Amino acid sequence: MQPVTSPGSPSGHGRSRTTDRAAKVRFRRALTLMLMTLVLPGSAQLVAGRRDVGRLALRVAAVVVGLGLAGSLLFWMWPGLALRFGTSPLWLNLLRFVLMLLAVGWAALFVDAWRLGQPLSLVRRQRLTVVGVNGFLVLGVAGVLLFSAHLVTVHRDFMLTFADGPAKDASHGRYNVLLLGGDSGDDRWGLRTDSMTVASIDADTGRTVLIGLPRNLANFKFRDGSVMAEQFPDGFDCDGCYLNGVSTWAQDNTELFGKSKNPGVEATIEAIEGITDLDIQYWAMVDLQGFEDMVDAVGGVELNVRDRIPVGGLGSDVTGYIEPGQRKLNGHDALWFARAREGSDDYSRMARQKCVMSAMAAQISPATMLKHYKEITKATTGLVETNLPRSQFATFVELALKAKDQKISTVSLVPPAINTADPDLAKIRRMVQAGIDKAEGKKPDGGAPKAKQAGQEPTETQRGGSLRDNDNGYAANQADDLTAAC
Repeated sequence: MQPVTSPGSPSGHGRSRTTDRAAKVRFRRALTLMLMTLVLPGSAQLVAGRRDVGRLALRVAAVVVGLGLAGSLLFWMWPGLALRFGTSPLWLNLLRFVLMLLAVGWAALFVDAWRLGQPLSLVRRQRLTVVGVNGFLVLGVAGVLLFSAHLVTVHRDFMLTFADGPAKDASHGRYNVLLLGGDSGDDRWGLRTDSMTVASIDADTGRTVLIGLPRNLANFKFRDGSVMAEQFPDGFDCDGCYLNGVSTWAQDNTELFGKSKNPGVEATIEAIEGITDLDIQYWAMVDLQGFEDMVDAVGGVELNVRDRIPVGGLGSDVTGYIEPGQRKLNGHDALWFARAREGSDDYSRMARQKCVMSAMAAQISPATMLKHYKEITKATTGLVETNLPRSQFATFVELALKAKDQKISTVSLVPPAINTADPDLAKIRRMVQAGIDKAEGKKPDGGAPKAKQAGQEPTETQRGGSLRDNDNGYAANQADDLTAAC
């Protein structure tokens, strides 16, 4: 016999509907508490009765948001401040720990919001949904913060690769940075400089002049009073002694350079200062493998290949060719474009190297740097050596950003202007100074060859990257606008 329902009491079906409605309310409440934690950390605890925890979390959130807005405003008004903040290992370490603490704290608030939603009072399907949503939010929010902390750590480690030495003042309003390309090979790092270029950078505007020095330059003098000048008072005139052999000689005679960590680079600087009469403040050496990895890290570099460039040679077999045309080259091919000498000469190669420098400077934007930052730092760490102090890193980043909107000029000490076997140092110095004066808008004193004008069509023997006769020069070696020449 069925039990009799008393008047006024809900039926079994009515109780079921009531129970379902209550379960739905609890389910919506559980989801709402987690979403509140996502939008405003601590608000779920505040409305659920855990006021102390809620107030603390809201205060921390307010401080973080306030500092973020204030920092964004300051960085927008003074971009240099952001660069200096971003190059300080101390501040980067602090930011890393703050991000890690925020990740842990926010994750704990999500777990607490799940607990406050009383998951055991929900039906099985609702419990699983709440657990899934909570797990997604915890992993999503905490994961983003922890990954951000990881990127900050990578950046901090990269900054720690720079020396913490004293900054050097600009000379006559310019920073002169020697860029060296080292021969690749496990047994030849730093033993021989494969390419040498001085980047003379205006300390205010970033306007840059690239001064190329041929590796086969001979019979030159070193800077007065230098170690090498004492050893070669009449110049580097020994049999088979060329500019790229200075580093090798110095590393075979390290006792002459005291406690110098880089006697090869130091001797090369003494040579280039003696040749150009420029004060070299900083230097950077890139191993050829490091260059290849760098190009791959940014997704390749687009170049105007004017002539068929062999891949290989230099004592090994030619394995292929880079065909003419507008091409995006990977690291391997870009390296051979810059390095190939098979059927070519050093001066053509110098022109191609400048075209690669120009393309990299134009195509690597701040957005590209951010997108590939981890790959870039991995490619450069250990493969780029420099004496640029950490305190000057922000200054040079600012100058690089300014330089992107300006022309790059080039001056190369190559034939026919310069006889590399018996160079006229006075003429070299006039050429260098004339190139710098012209970049600064000053009238040249004369003595330098006329640079190619932008828009002027180069002849077949002048094309950047030419494989032909060097007697007529190369546009990319002597130009007011390197991009146009390439």
